[in-house]
Amino acid sequence: MRMLPIAWKSLRARWVSLIGAFTALALGVAMMTVMLLGLATALALPGGEAVVSLVAALGTAGGVSAFVSAFVVASTFSYAVAQRRRELGLLRLAGATRAQVRRTVLAEALILGAVASATGCLLGRLAAPSMVRWLGDVDMAPPDLALGSQHWPLHAAFWTGLLVAFGGVAVAARRAGRLGPLDALRSAEVDTGVMTAGRWLWGLGLLVTAAALVVTALFSDPAELLRRKAYTVRPMVLICACGLLSPVLARPLLRALTWLPARRTAYAARLVRENASAALRRTGAVAAPVLVAVALTGSLAGALETVSAARTAEARSRTAADYVAVPHTASPGALADALRAVPGVTVSPTAPTPLSLVEPDGTVVDSEARTAEPTALASIARLPVRAGSVSALDDGGIVLPEEWGRTTVGAPVPVIRADGSRVTLRVTAVLRDGLGDNGLYVTPANGPGARVDRIEIGRTGAADAATFDRLRVAAAPFGTSIATREEWLAATAPSASRLAWLRTVLVLGLALTCTGIALANTLAMATADRRRELALLRLAGATRAQVIRLVTAESVLVVVVGAVLGCAVAAIQLGTMHAGLAMLAVDTPLMVPWRPIGLVTGACVLIAAPCAALSAAWALRRRPVTVAAH
Repeated sequence: MRMLPIAWKSLRARWVSLIGAFTALALGVAMMTVMLLGLATALALPGGEAVVSLVAALGTAGGVSAFVSAFVVASTFSYAVAQRRRELGLLRLAGATRAQVRRTVLAEALILGAVASATGCLLGRLAAPSMVRWLGDVDMAPPDLALGSQHWPLHAAFWTGLLVAFGGVAVAARRAGRLGPLDALRSAEVDTGVMTAGRWLWGLGLLVTAAALVVTALFSDPAELLRRKAYTVRPMVLICACGLLSPVLARPLLRALTWLPARRTAYAARLVRENASAALRRTGAVAAPVLVAVALTGSLAGALETVSAARTAEARSRTAADYVAVPHTASPGALADALRAVPGVTVSPTAPTPLSLVEPDGTVVDSEARTAEPTALASIARLPVRAGSVSALDDGGIVLPEEWGRTTVGAPVPVIRADGSRVTLRVTAVLRDGLGDNGLYVTPANGPGARVDRIEIGRTGAADAATFDRLRVAAAPFGTSIATREEWLAATAPSASRLAWLRTVLVLGLALTCTGIALANTLAMATADRRRELALLRLAGATRAQVIRLVTAESVLVVVVGAVLGCAVAAIQLGTMHAGLAMLAVDTPLMVPWRPIGLVTGACVLIAAPCAALSAAWALRRRPVTVAAH
């Protein structure tokens, strides 16, 4: 029996039910194409922190697109195979072997994946120039960045899309191969055997893996939990685990969410609950896109707000400065001298300077240090000293965080200064690793050419109520204003936050679009498959409007279940980050991104309700007696 023609005819007959998987995969491949073309262009740029940040953002966006596409394709095909139980059972009755049925489903994935990947590559190639221009407009890339002519990103995106399609359908194909000939005669509407041994094994295994990653990071490097790569990957593991265990988690959630409505209504809420509980595969397929959307939004937006709040809290706790001046003059040294002349203050000017550390194997690691006067730095800065003393810093010393691996006070550290000269400094203090500007410190003698960009000012016991006015008068001739610590912290936080939010929008943009399309398609596919069930409700006495409201309410309930599961994933993610901050001794409140989560959940409800209502109305267009007879 030739399976490829059967697969082709099956796709032609059921193309409406798979249009969501096709669209999600095509958009995912399109975004991967755009990101890979951007990566190829960015990698050709001269190295620098901005280029590294751009490469990281593009790589993360491409990875998230691949994950969302795979998750949506797997969920859609899994439900499609469950819907085709009788069709595949008839193939078995006609003589097809289990292997042939599996090959039929995989052949469908091959055809769908090839067409969707080719479409995605074309769309991505057309959209890439606009993406590059947008990156330049929002200062995430150089404004004159031009798209390269490399072809490998197109090949990589196409074959990745095909691999995603095959990987997403592999489990569904295996399940299809397990169907027996008697399944063609089965007509029960209640899902049984949803939680197979393999599903339990993978679901619990992924949960254990996520827990192991968190525990390992907490006890080895808590700062790892706060890095973009970590807080992007961990939610994916938890999303997969929740998706696999959703049949177990859905029933108690459905009962909890409908407890009060079931007590307040005569029958509607109970009927909605039992319909959703009886068809767990349908419930899981509808909830899956919502789970992805809410979990990714809550995790990434919450992580961004958590890291931002932690940096602010760290900056607040690690300086005793009462005022800060940002020099706008060509003579910052003269400004510092004028401020020192004001009685009752301690002045600590600092400046950034390039500094390269030479590793024991000769590797040169570029970094950035700050030059500071030791006495003033020790007086104003509250650096997290793990060993040594900041006040011991001199022209032959260096202060550095423990992440550099030089944790012994007095150890020699070969460095290359900004002017290219080499010198060996000794470690005078080792700092705990943190999130903000608490890295390398040297004296001005080791920062040739460094220009002061910040002057921190602390009040002493001789200060009085007029000290602030005297500081402003002293700084006025240099065109510099004096800000309080609160004003300075508020002014320095937004710029970094803006770029971080833009990176998050870049990562989430098309991913949320894919999940929205998948949600609409799954609801249309699921409701169209319920024609006979809805016809029997009409014959039992329900009006057409009542049936439509019932289907719509059930869809909204399942969306809420998906949102609750997504919130649980986000809560675990943010809880682990908060635990990491506690291990780093950074006192910051738990930041929950209620607004983004609410917006995404509301968007899912706005998609689900009209799609379910319109699909139900379409399914009820024929006479109930005619539909129920088939």
